[in-house]
Amino acid sequence: MKRYDLITPEGTKDLLFEDCAMRRSLEEKLSAIFKSKGYCEIVTPGLEFFDVFNLNSRYFPQESMYKLVDNKGRLLVVRPDSTMPIARVAATRLRDAELPLRLFYRQNVYRNKPVMRGRSDEIHQMGIELIGSDSKRADLEVLSSAIEVLSSLESDNFRFELGDIGFFRELVNKLDTDISTKEEIRSLIEVKNYPALNDLLDSIGDNEITNALKQLPRLFGGEEVLDKAAQLYNDEKINKIISDLRGIYNCLTQLGYNGKITIDLGIVNKLDYYTGVVMKGYLQGYGDAVLSGGRYNKLLAEFGYDVPATGFAVNVDAVAKVMKQSHTYSAPVADVIVYGEDGFVMEAIKYANKLRSDGLIVENSVFASYDETKAYAENKKIKKAVYVGKNISEENI
Repeated sequence: MKRYDLITPEGTKDLLFEDCAMRRSLEEKLSAIFKSKGYCEIVTPGLEFFDVFNLNSRYFPQESMYKLVDNKGRLLVVRPDSTMPIARVAATRLRDAELPLRLFYRQNVYRNKPVMRGRSDEIHQMGIELIGSDSKRADLEVLSSAIEVLSSLESDNFRFELGDIGFFRELVNKLDTDISTKEEIRSLIEVKNYPALNDLLDSIGDNEITNALKQLPRLFGGEEVLDKAAQLYNDEKINKIISDLRGIYNCLTQLGYNGKITIDLGIVNKLDYYTGVVMKGYLQGYGDAVLSGGRYNKLLAEFGYDVPATGFAVNVDAVAKVMKQSHTYSAPVADVIVYGEDGFVMEAIKYANKLRSDGLIVENSVFASYDETKAYAENKKIKKAVYVGKNISEENI
């Protein structure tokens, strides 16, 4: 029988010194941004009942979730998403709290993706949820916060994409076809597979709707994209979506990130999850989005609390991978090592504690002799050794 005691499961990895330091640095930076805007931290359990994710809209297919059974035979899942557990908390323990709620999180999610090579099944995320407002002001707060996060990570090498899933929803719902075909259209637009998309839409028919959907993956760029979209199809709902998106785009461009904010009407991920403005953020050096989110006004209603919400999540692991390309890391080296002669070990520990109270990094020697201690200090590039016995002496290494 093959043993797996020396490796990690597929989609997971150990984090060593540099990875841990980078993650903690990013956590501190993002936490400071979120707290400065009035967001309070929330932590949800790593294990949730399957029912939390088995809602009417089926946002997460059950095959993408890690499942187990508790001692009462109830089906549990390892948390695949943070927004839905937070929606559960908002609908229960925070139901009587004054709105809007401003919440942020930093925790792992786990997703089973067997068909993806080089996948990460364990993803460390940070994000915010603004719950209880459907206003343009709320959208602008979350969108500008997302841009601020990206800028704080790589001020010169980020890209922010803005869209509205309502544009696609209005078009595809006018097609006389089944739900599975609509989902296939959505998937092809998302990955910008033009040939397959065109073939599928040609099989449905040649009309104004199918022609507009064929152009959707190409509607990417500046404000001129909205002018092109308005020419593809014209009705009251779509005109309002375009008008609202234009207003938001013009507001965001006032932040001064010239050329870094673009419009992409081909952002159509999680059709049943998002209901309006959607976003994605990219950093140079990573091929996929490191930030994503948008407005989701129907999710909390499935937990019995019908309030609107918006937010975004940051893939901290992906960001750390990018940051490591331009940031060097060296493990901290102790300033001093303290050796205690036999019979004076506790005195040495107390002396080391005194040095630490002065802000120094101090190691306690675990070696049997002072000579071994000094040899170790030289190899580790520790600059000073302290001998504690009847007398205390210091020596530069």
